[in-house]
Amino acid sequence: MGYAKMGLYKTKSKRSIANYYHIILINIFILSSITFSSMASSNSSSSSIDFSTAILIRVDQSGKGDFSQIQEAIESIPPNLNNSQLYYIWVKPGIYREKVVIPADKPYITLSGTQASNTFLTWSDGGDILESPTLTIFATDFVCRFLTIQNNFGTVGRAVALRVAADKAAFYGCVITSYQDTLLDDNGNHYFKNCYIEGATDFICGSASSLYERCHLHSLSPNKGSITAQMRTSATEKSGFIFLGCKLTGSSSTYLGRPWGAYSRVVFAYSFFSNVVAPRGWNQWGDSAKENTVYYGEYKCYGPGADRGQRVKWSKQLSDDEATVFLSKDFIGGKDWLRPAPSHFQKWSQINPKIYK
Repeated sequence: MGYAKMGLYKTKSKRSIANYYHIILINIFILSSITFSSMASSNSSSSSIDFSTAILIRVDQSGKGDFSQIQEAIESIPPNLNNSQLYYIWVKPGIYREKVVIPADKPYITLSGTQASNTFLTWSDGGDILESPTLTIFATDFVCRFLTIQNNFGTVGRAVALRVAADKAAFYGCVITSYQDTLLDDNGNHYFKNCYIEGATDFICGSASSLYERCHLHSLSPNKGSITAQMRTSATEKSGFIFLGCKLTGSSSTYLGRPWGAYSRVVFAYSFFSNVVAPRGWNQWGDSAKENTVYYGEYKCYGPGADRGQRVKWSKQLSDDEATVFLSKDFIGGKDWLRPAPSHFQKWSQINPKIYK
């Protein structure tokens, strides 16, 4: 696979969130490369989508875009259940203080910041895991790029930054931060690449089938929290969290995971473990019966925290054959649904000229 010891990241161990944004390696979205096309009206129906072309909606707090808030841009998109059109929401740099929801009847939306280091979606809400998220995704075929998603509620209580509750969602170069339950990876097939995810307690949780590739996971836990709390509830359920070529750092000792569901499934492969990973590795959350049903595996991980000499007996050092099923995008339903960024755009102002008169 070529993940081991690739030297993907060079970060400094400081608590300030601002010091971590340099982990985002690529800023792909360059406006000078956009081609604007004279497409037909978005009201026309189609049995398939031209993934190379999208309607571009600009969000800019200065008033120079199509909208000044992200939720306004989303609400402007008509229900799109016939899957006839891609929408690309480009968010100009700024701090956008709002709760955002992508409703189920608006699939095929891309939400893109300019850079994760200067484009922030932030809110401060806590207590209820389903009501607290800063960004909630209910629509299928959603893509998010180069955006920082924050919940600044604090260190007491659940405070979700991102909830993904729909199939086929992908995140590239995003920064996702909170303290407890940062990322509610709720259900569906999901893909995260080159993302930075930070929290203290169960900060990646849920029952989705997700692949995290080359992501940086940073624990703020002061007393052996847990990075993952996966919620698989039966031996036949497909769900699980797979981490390939990731980096684990933190401020103090933390567990790789603990079982939210009795059949919780988490695998780390080709990943760097700093010394913050607790020697026992995994925690059974006070229920010894789950030791017989969880699936916690490690495969060709490295670093000071990867020594399995003191690992709990009910975790697995995977063989090549055992690891194979977790090492490709087949685990998340294949790669065909992972669409590239569009290369041709139609301006929102061309479709809605009355707004600009």
